[in-house]
Amino acid sequence: MKISKGTKLLILGAVLIVIDQVIKVLVKTNMSIGEHFSVIGNWFQIYFIENEGMAFGMKFGGQTGKFLLSLFRIVLFGALVYWIRGLLKKKDTPYGVVVGLTLITAGALGNIIDCLFYGLIFGESTYRTVAEFLPEAGGYAPFFFGKVVDMFYFPIIDTTFPDWLPLVGGNPFRFFAPVFNFADSCVTCGALYLIFFQWRYFAREEKK
Repeated sequence: MKISKGTKLLILGAVLIVIDQVIKVLVKTNMSIGEHFSVIGNWFQIYFIENEGMAFGMKFGGQTGKFLLSLFRIVLFGALVYWIRGLLKKKDTPYGVVVGLTLITAGALGNIIDCLFYGLIFGESTYRTVAEFLPEAGGYAPFFFGKVVDMFYFPIIDTTFPDWLPLVGGNPFRFFAPVFNFADSCVTCGALYLIFFQWRYFAREEKK
């Protein structure tokens, strides 16, 4: 039985979301905030933090910003699904284009799940305690206000500026300090793939 392109994309998206959520649940239910361990030397670590919803640990505008960001993600997710469906109906759409968009869509949905549901189904993670799944006292936040779980940390360069340097002497320096998650990786990889390998398609569409 031949599997359609749409079905393949659904399977790909589902697999990516499951991987993202399994990693997050394992980290959330086994580590406290700030806990970390090395995977490959010191330059690849699992480092558990939570953020208000933006990629790579960034924050945005308190509770109002958190709500607007979650709403924007949902609208963006819907727009991406609509776009992919439209592209699949066109016979001349390169398969790589919809694969790249599927990566971005799956990543967006992975973080949407955190924002919508994690506050309801998990207890609060702290620097001393590990979050409980489905606590009797209820979750740590209402619907729409859950925090996104981040864990991948690549301090490729982690050093301290020499004391003799003016202004920055003695201060720590880290190259690529953000902590991110699998969903962020999907979005980034999908976007970079489209930019570097599918730009001709979008340039052609722009001309039309």
